[in-house]
Amino acid sequence: MGEPLNVLMVGTGEYTTGFVGGGASGSDKKVGVVGLSMFDLRRRGKVGKLGMVGTNGTKFPAIREHLRKNIQQVYNNLDTSFDSFPPNDVSRDPDSYKAAIDSLSKGDAITIFTPDTTHFPIALYAIERGVHVMITKPAVKLLEHHQALIDAARTHGVYVYIEHHKRYDPAYSDARFRAQKLGDFNYFYSYMSQPKSQLETFKAWAGVDSDISYYLNSHHIDICDSMVTPLGYLPSKVSASASKGVAAGLGCDPRTEDTISLLVHWRHKSDASKQATGVYTASWTAPQKAGVHSNQYFHYLARDGEIRIDQAKRGYDVADDNVPGGLMWYNPFYMRYAPDEDGNFNGQTGYGYISMEKFVDGCRAVNSGALRPEDLDAKGLPTLANTIATTAILEAGRRSIDEDREVGIEIREGRWVLV
Repeated sequence: MGEPLNVLMVGTGEYTTGFVGGGASGSDKKVGVVGLSMFDLRRRGKVGKLGMVGTNGTKFPAIREHLRKNIQQVYNNLDTSFDSFPPNDVSRDPDSYKAAIDSLSKGDAITIFTPDTTHFPIALYAIERGVHVMITKPAVKLLEHHQALIDAARTHGVYVYIEHHKRYDPAYSDARFRAQKLGDFNYFYSYMSQPKSQLETFKAWAGVDSDISYYLNSHHIDICDSMVTPLGYLPSKVSASASKGVAAGLGCDPRTEDTISLLVHWRHKSDASKQATGVYTASWTAPQKAGVHSNQYFHYLARDGEIRIDQAKRGYDVADDNVPGGLMWYNPFYMRYAPDEDGNFNGQTGYGYISMEKFVDGCRAVNSGALRPEDLDAKGLPTLANTIATTAILEAGRRSIDEDREVGIEIREGRWVLV
């Protein structure tokens, strides 16, 4: 497979470190996902040097202590060391990612877990320097930016992967496979939510830089797209509706929507008589004490059958007098934090971890010459080329709300456009 992959983690928040507001996150990611996965992949020899970059260097001493206490001391002295940018005495440097990426070599990689509006400039800066890129979903906010990144990645021969981890959820993965044998697509409905506490975590950008549809609907739009694109379906128009009032009452920007629903019309690319409907709803104003961090379910209807998945509770609940609300439904299938019999991290089968490992393996295969980036597209992985419909639907939904109209999606001479 070649040499270990050097990785720079861009973004130091909940998803990377689990460190939010001066301490461990109140969500189910108390020790993060990206950092822990990369530390373990380094232990396993797949990852080499690690770095981390944020906009505020003064946070790093507290982040290192958080990782030492909650990862190193928990998982058999797992090495949590990393190079950091900017220096500890710099409190604000929004361009620190540039110096950090400049310190890398061609064939190294970055992960981007930052506010949605920053994905495009950071990814483009890395791609133009021959660095592989993982971007948290949504890839970018604008279809124009998505296509610009595809062009740049092809020019520079790098692998760009979108971290759509739900593709590796065993139930969702199995459903995608079974859907191929159920005939023509007819209807898809999905719902995904998180509790109002997330609005506190994301208050700096919620409703200003991005919205709940980009943040959560992106999961199920990608899943639906990955199920129906092989059947010949493409999105053709989007109409969106939003609820407001709760988030603003919690101190968020008055523009912040609580819940967004997208109504998407799908057409078969070679048979206009075959049409389907997708409805994707996302909310970050779910009850604080619902017992689950993320409600997530969908219903898929096809000509010869249907699929229903409810991944919120999974038949696993824990009653704990020390937990507000008492009864919790945990999701160890995403990230399993219990150590193994030797005290090492043991969550390599979690679909959050698998998503990280797929990216690392892809980068190493490209670096060794075993595969080309287009070979990874052909595998059906969530690459830039394979996720463009999701970006088109998300931007069309945003424009539908802002412009109070239905927004069309077309492909003209190989380029996607909104009309």
